[in-house]
Amino acid sequence: MTIGPDSILIKNIKEKFGQSILDTSIFRDEVTHLIRKESLLEVCKFLKDNSELQFNFLSDIAGIDYFPQNPRFEVVYHLYSISRKHRVRLKIKTEDGEAVPSVTTVWSGADWAEREAYDMFGIIFEGHPNLKRIYMPDAWDGFPLRKDYPLKGYKDRYNPFGEEKDKR
Repeated sequence: MTIGPDSILIKNIKEKFGQSILDTSIFRDEVTHLIRKESLLEVCKFLKDNSELQFNFLSDIAGIDYFPQNPRFEVVYHLYSISRKHRVRLKIKTEDGEAVPSVTTVWSGADWAEREAYDMFGIIFEGHPNLKRIYMPDAWDGFPLRKDYPLKGYKDRYNPFGEEKDKR
């Protein structure tokens, strides 16, 4: 199936959320929508509940650090419709310290993926039922997948070869 501008994956979303869609791209027959962060929950509910789309499976949430660009982070949502057998990708941009709406109320499977993005990048998901570290210890300093995180980590009693923490 070749995806074109009249595809329901583009047309239905743009008709309903025209001002919220900042950019749409098609690459290798996969649709990606860059949307306004403020519209994320509304768009996600529509994608899940719309009878023509039925995106009932959130397969992944990924964080991307574009340091030193502004906005610094991008959060990418990979959605799949089991019954319709189609995919769509949603992207939002956010600054360091800005909260992103949690989609756990739409797809409960977002719980661990949002916690992973928080733990590795420090992206805060507002409304998440249990936003805490998932891989790193609670007292861990920093977020290891950020581009400005030192390759050797920070120096502490367990890591004598790490970099000194900047005391700003």
